[in-house]
Amino acid sequence: MPRHCAGLPKAAWGLAPVTSSPQASPSLPGSSSALLACPFSPDRNYNQSCGVDGPVSCCTLNHIPLVSKCGTLPPESCFFSLICSLGSFMVILVGLLRYAHLLERLGPSLLNTLGLATGWVCAAGLTMVGNFQVDHAKVLHYIGAGVAFPTSMLFLLLQSILTYRMAKTRGQYWTGHLRSILTAVAFLTLVFSGVFFIQESFVLQHVAALCEWMFIIDVLVFYGTFTFEFGAISTDTFLVLLKASRAPKSYKGESSVSSTAHIHSHAEGLAMA
Repeated sequence: MPRHCAGLPKAAWGLAPVTSSPQASPSLPGSSSALLACPFSPDRNYNQSCGVDGPVSCCTLNHIPLVSKCGTLPPESCFFSLICSLGSFMVILVGLLRYAHLLERLGPSLLNTLGLATGWVCAAGLTMVGNFQVDHAKVLHYIGAGVAFPTSMLFLLLQSILTYRMAKTRGQYWTGHLRSILTAVAFLTLVFSGVFFIQESFVLQHVAALCEWMFIIDVLVFYGTFTFEFGAISTDTFLVLLKASRAPKSYKGESSVSSTAHIHSHAEGLAMA
C-alpha cells in the first residue's frame, strides 16, 4: 500500500476517541433546561412539601441536576436517547480499536480481553440508560446505570495498567501517569456520587450531582487520550485482529497434527528398540 494512502485512515481512527463521548455527551443536550431551572436560580427556594399545584418558585429533590434528570422531558429526552445510542456504538468501536492496537503491540493478553469485554458491557448499560429515562422506567434505568458506571470504571483501570505494560518511551509513561490520575479521580467521584446520592439532604444531593458530572467528564477526557495511539492504527492492525480471531482453530489443528506426529515417532522408536 502506498505511504500516502496508508496515512489517511490513521488520521481518521485517531479522531474516534474524541467523537465517542461515552458518558458525558448523552446528557449535555438536556442540561440547559435542568441545570438552569431550580438549583441555580436565586428567586427559587427548596420546599420538601411542594405538591403538583405548588408555586412556581417551589423546587424539590426532583429538580436537582443529576445527569439522568437532564434528559427526562422532551425534547431533551429525544436527544438523550439518540446520543446515548450513538455513544454506545462509539464505545464498542473504541474498545475494539484499543483491543486490536494492544494485540498488535503486546500479543494475546487476558487483561486486554477483559478490557474489551468491560467496554462492551458498559456500552450495553449505556444503551439502557439512554432509552429508559429515570422518570418513566426507573428500575431499568438504574439497572443500566448500575452496569454502565462500574464497568466504565473497570475499563479505565484495565487500560491504565495496559498502558504501563506497553510503555517504552518517556511520553508513553507520562500517558500512563495521566491515565492513572484520571482513573483515581473517576473512582473517587463515582464513590462520592453514590454515597451522597442516597442521602436526603439537598446539599449532599447537589454534591452527588457535581460528582456525577465530574465523573463523566473525567471519563470523556480519558477516552480522548487514546487519540495519539489510535493515530498509529493501520491496515496491519486489522490484519492482526483478523488473524487472532482465527487463531483458536489453527491452534487446534496444529496441536492435533503435532500430537499425532509425536505418537508416530514414539511408536517408531519403540519398534526400532
